[in-house]
Amino acid sequence: MKVIRIIGRSFRDSFKSISRNFSLSFASIMCTTITLILVAVAIVCAANIENATKIIEDELSIVVYLNKDVTAEQIENIKSDIKSQSNVASSTFKSKDEWKVELGDYSEDVGNILDYLDDNPLFDSFIVKVHDVDYLEDTAKYINDIDGVESVKYGEGMVENVISTFNVVEKIVIVAVITLILVTAFLISNTIKLTIINRKNEIEIMRLVGASNTSIKLPFLIEGFIIGIIGAIIPICITIYGYVILYSKMHGELFTNLVFLIKPYNFVFYVSLVLIVIGAIVGMLGSLKAVRKYLKI
Repeated sequence: MKVIRIIGRSFRDSFKSISRNFSLSFASIMCTTITLILVAVAIVCAANIENATKIIEDELSIVVYLNKDVTAEQIENIKSDIKSQSNVASSTFKSKDEWKVELGDYSEDVGNILDYLDDNPLFDSFIVKVHDVDYLEDTAKYINDIDGVESVKYGEGMVENVISTFNVVEKIVIVAVITLILVTAFLISNTIKLTIINRKNEIEIMRLVGASNTSIKLPFLIEGFIIGIIGAIIPICITIYGYVILYSKMHGELFTNLVFLIKPYNFVFYVSLVLIVIGAIVGMLGSLKAVRKYLKI
């Protein structure tokens, strides 16, 4: 019961402190709100970049073209050699006749040209998927050295550049999120510090009458918690409605119909939960930092 009374009194004192120091609290809430909006944007960007990278990586494959005179026995041997490579996830054989039909379906003009020719000029091939795209080039080189393989293609050069660019952007966004969180903690810490200075006499009286360290510190921690929660409300609303509108306007695509945005539900709710947690924890950590430094208790 004593613990419940202390917590209840601490919440009451926290709300009183916020109302008494409304201008400071409001400034801190606004700074928290602005910062969390930027954090929300950064999280949404990071998640979609990671999702786009994963989609691209999942679609990547090595096309292995076989020699024109390759035999059925050699095809089986090549298939076994390809599967023996540890980075190979799957390999699918596609004959030159299958390629001819597929190209004809894709382009009527190309189909007519292929039909006009006496011999099919295309190659039998394997479509190879890999486990780790970081070793895509090494896997392609290994397969290219297999007897009976004419050549391998996987978009060399361009693929590495695209994935590398996405990875760099993702790391930049993550650093931005961490930086913004630290800025939020600093702002809340300064607000609590000013509140402590304004209530210096009150705190001294509490010490003189024998108030415990916990009963003195707890209201400030709860105050930071409340400021963080209130500061997260507007960013959550902007995240939910803003992302749904963005998804609708872009028809769920990220610049191209090959890469898609993450579907709004339940993504926006996960981001909202993250914002609440960040606001609450950062608010409390900012308060704790100020309390430890300026109360010396």
